[in-house]
Amino acid sequence: MEQPVISLRGATASLGSRPVLRGVDLAVHRGEVVALLGANGSGKSTAVRAVVGQVPLTGGELELFGTPRRRFRDWSRVGYVPQRTTAASGVPATVREVVSAGRLARTGLGPTRKADREAVTKALELVGMADRIKDSVNALSGGQHQRVLIARALAGEPELLIMDEPMAGVDLASQEVLAKALREEVARGATVLLVLHELGPLEPLIDRAVVLRDGCVVHDGPPPQAVGQHALPGHDHVHPHADPAAEPIRTGLLS
Repeated sequence: MEQPVISLRGATASLGSRPVLRGVDLAVHRGEVVALLGANGSGKSTAVRAVVGQVPLTGGELELFGTPRRRFRDWSRVGYVPQRTTAASGVPATVREVVSAGRLARTGLGPTRKADREAVTKALELVGMADRIKDSVNALSGGQHQRVLIARALAGEPELLIMDEPMAGVDLASQEVLAKALREEVARGATVLLVLHELGPLEPLIDRAVVLRDGCVVHDGPPPQAVGQHALPGHDHVHPHADPAAEPIRTGLLS
């Protein structure tokens, strides 16, 4: 089988003295869209931050595109959308400037080329923000901020797109726009790992769901089906693959 794009084996990580990942195995293959689900505190965000090098592993192995993480340098192949903060953290910047930063892994600090400008414009068109390219990011709503952060990642034309709760706090219209943008990325062959609180408009795109609980993988397979009572906010979802004697898996999918 082809080498996974992301391979975590026996991954452990701690925040301070608190163990957060406890032996996570996760493989994401080329062209897959994988959703990482789980309750708050289950280790979802820590797992993706470990993949992009923001949280050091205390044990286990991580490879990106078949290369051990410590030797991996080709970050232009990876686009990362962190949990939403303000796009410029109070620094006055235009939408164009923020999204152009997504090209730096490809261009370094060299002059902006036509290809860079076109990639920035295309990324903003994908998220429905091309008409705001000259605006200050400080003038944007929360949903618009999120679109700009996603455009910044897309501008680098990554092979692997990692997104941490891209739909959190985003209105339904923006969710639909982002789902459409993601569909286009998948169509061009991108591999996607998403941390999600609920599947929402992205559900048709998801190939596999990996559910974490207390830093361990408790499900890796088809996305949990949310129908009837399961669709109600706060309903604990008991996955059919779970051990019936075990406590319910609190996926955070719908809570």
